[in-house]
Amino acid sequence: MSTKMNRTYSELIKLKTFEERFKYLKLDGKVGKETFGYDRILNQMLYKDPVWRKETRPAVIKRDAGKDLGCLDRDIGGRVIVHHMNPITVDDILRRDPKVFDLENLISTAQLTHNAIHYSDESILIKDPIERKPNDTCPWKK
Repeated sequence: MSTKMNRTYSELIKLKTFEERFKYLKLDGKVGKETFGYDRILNQMLYKDPVWRKETRPAVIKRDAGKDLGCLDRDIGGRVIVHHMNPITVDDILRRDPKVFDLENLISTAQLTHNAIHYSDESILIKDPIERKPNDTCPWKK
């Protein structure tokens, strides 16, 4: 998907599966390519901003209830990353563009999911657990 598209939380939650949501969000980035380069300090300043820390981030985490990409069957289980669905720029941060704090542009993710979104690497995603049945590993007991 192109990074130019306008992804929204309202559209994302219409997608039923984790895989559909991941494909909607993936960015086709490259490993090792910096997103903010030397301006990374501005990105980090955003995450220390009182509006982000006390209002925006907690609201997203509460809304998503600790679920990866908002999927009810996907507990995050560790540190929650709040991901901008439409990438933000240094200029967006400096201008305090409303999209930086807009809940429609944010979703809770696990660290692996966040990395996979940025680098389009589905291989690092945690797969759905295999549904087990009695004796399914013992072919002679069927």
